[in-house]
Amino acid sequence: MSDIPEPVAVGGPSAPAIVVRHRGLITVSIMLATIMQVLDTTIANVALPSMTGDLGASQDTINWVLTSYIVASAIMTPATGWLSDRIGKREVFLISIIGFVATSIACGLAWSLPSMVMFRLFQGVFGAAIVPLSQTFLLDINPREKAGQAMAMWGAGIMVGPIIGPTLGGWLTESYNWRWVFLINLPVGILALAGCFLWLPKSTLRRRSFDFAGFAMLSIAIGALQLMLDRGGEVDWFSSAEIWLYLFLVLSGFWVFCVHILNKDQPFLEPKMFADRNFRIGLMFIFVVGIILLASLALLPPMLSRILGYPVITTGMVMAPRGVGTMISMIVVGKLVRHVDPRHLVLAGLSLTTLSLWEMTGFTPQMDAWPVIRSGITQGLGLGLVFVPLSTIAFSTLEPRFRADATSLFSLVRNIGSSIGISIVSAALVRNVQINHMELSALISPFNPILSAASPAAVAGNAAALGQIDLLVNAQAAMISYVDDFKLMMWVTIAAMPLALILRKPAGR
Repeated sequence: MSDIPEPVAVGGPSAPAIVVRHRGLITVSIMLATIMQVLDTTIANVALPSMTGDLGASQDTINWVLTSYIVASAIMTPATGWLSDRIGKREVFLISIIGFVATSIACGLAWSLPSMVMFRLFQGVFGAAIVPLSQTFLLDINPREKAGQAMAMWGAGIMVGPIIGPTLGGWLTESYNWRWVFLINLPVGILALAGCFLWLPKSTLRRRSFDFAGFAMLSIAIGALQLMLDRGGEVDWFSSAEIWLYLFLVLSGFWVFCVHILNKDQPFLEPKMFADRNFRIGLMFIFVVGIILLASLALLPPMLSRILGYPVITTGMVMAPRGVGTMISMIVVGKLVRHVDPRHLVLAGLSLTTLSLWEMTGFTPQMDAWPVIRSGITQGLGLGLVFVPLSTIAFSTLEPRFRADATSLFSLVRNIGSSIGISIVSAALVRNVQINHMELSALISPFNPILSAASPAAVAGNAAALGQIDLLVNAQAAMISYVDDFKLMMWVTIAAMPLALILRKPAGR
């Protein structure tokens, strides 16, 4: 189209890499596509029970609806940089939106489990490039002094999407049908596609050969890692030969990939980008953020449902203030990052996140909704303070030619952190529930004077009284286990704080 501005290289340290008109409309269009893609990482979770009957699946096999999407997206994310250089960032972004919307409709029309898994695979393939390219575009079209505000907008979509996903998915499933969890992408995708088609700028092409060997090794490692994390809980982790096979593929795949890119002239990922200290530390930080963000989101809904008895809609309303805290933090930090050392903002954000997790270690089965709301707001504020300065610092000293590869790697590491975090807290939860239940039930005996005074009927062997005591023991054992997980994440956050001290302050904020 003739009205689409060609990229213009401009001088000056604060000038954007690409001069465009309609920057605001471009930003809105990009963020619509980003939120649409990020929502799909969590929106389908609450619809799984409804899908099970309609698709003729079992409780074990229905999880492939989630696994297929995650694995396909993880494998294709690192290829974003090469595709962007080869056919253009604008073209890849438009194709991704079209493919994502089309496969979303196909998922909504799926008639069996194999068809749903196939459509989710393709949905993950098309959706992989949307998040990293959205970050690349916002960095390209904004001057350096507005990078913080651009990353605030981008971070709001990335972090709020997973928070509202379960709520929106639950409402659509209860009010309409589980198929609307996927069909809702159609109107959002059409708006995003129209805006990007009209205003998104073209980019300069770089003819670089495709390093198939490097891509294959990285894909094997990432795919095996995702399968290991997803299947571990079902097969009792390392007591299964399947998990050991996945671990072997992960270690050998990553090892061969690292050796390969260090010795190839045009590798799949350019090792020179890792020479940038801020980018290296940024990857470590975003890994920790991924663990905290989605691990806590994975723990809270089942806790509120099973222990406190909240229905899906109430759970969503109780967790919604977490998103409000994130939005407030994003708005404020987008302006602060221009005037305050971003490293101090990162430390402040980690401190707030630690405070929120410490508050969550005080949860009890008898509490009302207020502790969840208060800690959620605090955690939303903290994660927002971390995410925006971190995204700004990580790319502030990196050469623009590495941006497409770097943003795809940034998204990949965040997603891997989320998967590892969810697997760790889930495995710890299952193990601790059994241990805590055994320890608490050991105190239930006719010779315990406290039990005799509190429930003579239970001591006498009354079945109803014993059943009530068992329910109480189950609830207490589960809550202690959730609290232990929150404490674990608190220590992970504290351990990440020293990383902020070795970040390099970006020049010319």
